[in-house]
Amino acid sequence: MAIFRELPVLDAVHDHHSVESNPLNVSAASRPLSPSKAALIQPTRKPEWLKIRPPGGESYLKIKGLLKERKLHTVCEEAHCPNVAECWSSGTATFMLGGDTCTRACRFCAVKTSRLPPPLDPQEPFHIAQSIAALGLHYVVLTSVDRDDLEDQAAGHFAATIREIKRLDPKIIVEALVPDFRGDLKAVHQIVDSRLDVYAHNVETVKRLQYRVRDPRAGYLQSLATLQAAKADAVEKGHELFTKSALMLGLGETEVELEECFDDLRTYGVDVLTLGQYLRPSLSHLPVERYVPPAEFDALAEKARAKGFLYVAAGPMVRSSYRAGEFFIQGVIEKRKGKNAI
Repeated sequence: MAIFRELPVLDAVHDHHSVESNPLNVSAASRPLSPSKAALIQPTRKPEWLKIRPPGGESYLKIKGLLKERKLHTVCEEAHCPNVAECWSSGTATFMLGGDTCTRACRFCAVKTSRLPPPLDPQEPFHIAQSIAALGLHYVVLTSVDRDDLEDQAAGHFAATIREIKRLDPKIIVEALVPDFRGDLKAVHQIVDSRLDVYAHNVETVKRLQYRVRDPRAGYLQSLATLQAAKADAVEKGHELFTKSALMLGLGETEVELEECFDDLRTYGVDVLTLGQYLRPSLSHLPVERYVPPAEFDALAEKARAKGFLYVAAGPMVRSSYRAGEFFIQGVIEKRKGKNAI
């Protein structure tokens, strides 16, 4: 059962029309967000820099077959990621825990929703760890749907998966792109205790647009607080941990708002940032306000780097789980581990 609700858009800084044609002739500040009315705003042709290669290749088919055989899910497929061809063809994938149904209904996301998803599969941590071993991965990205229906919001399930991966191969670097757990720091601490390497959580958009873009149970400060808590908990326990977040561009944000968000992320101790273009997964989702050219992504990346981020990946096709960023983090972690071993 879908749980989209019709909510008002917060006032925009500028009263402008979407890049997508607007038959209702309403401004971005007053556009309703229900799927039925969003569907009336038809998309326009994407720019040349947003052309996507169709999936295929031996590695892609191998991963797809393995996932189907073991009844596993990836965010690559569920969220219609545009990089699925590139990543799967190179033998990487982002595994999605907790099933394929989310309890939230963010207005940008293609993952299906329900107030009461199916129960967790207790064998999933083992199956995912075994699949990762079978694929021979060195850097693993895990994510999950939101499970607000569960008492611990599936934090224990997430942590169990990380521990099982580390048990099979302690050298594997694990990045976990986790929910906000409704701000429950006990859940955050469970994830940190699993001894993961990268704690990732996406603020998704600038502060002003949070209520428009994300499920009402999410929140800008709530997300920042969980990232800060993860880093602080790791430091207290003597465990080196990188924190990471991501922003989608093209939803009506301004450059000033983006720079303010960069500052906030650094204030809360975030180490790595990715910036990518929002792409509308279906007519039921938020329309694209603007396609941001690659040159603007480059300029924003430079501004973000000047704020002190350890690494910034930016570009129209960049997503949270982005291979260039993962390779960089892997290099840093392996270098530091090597120094500590001397």
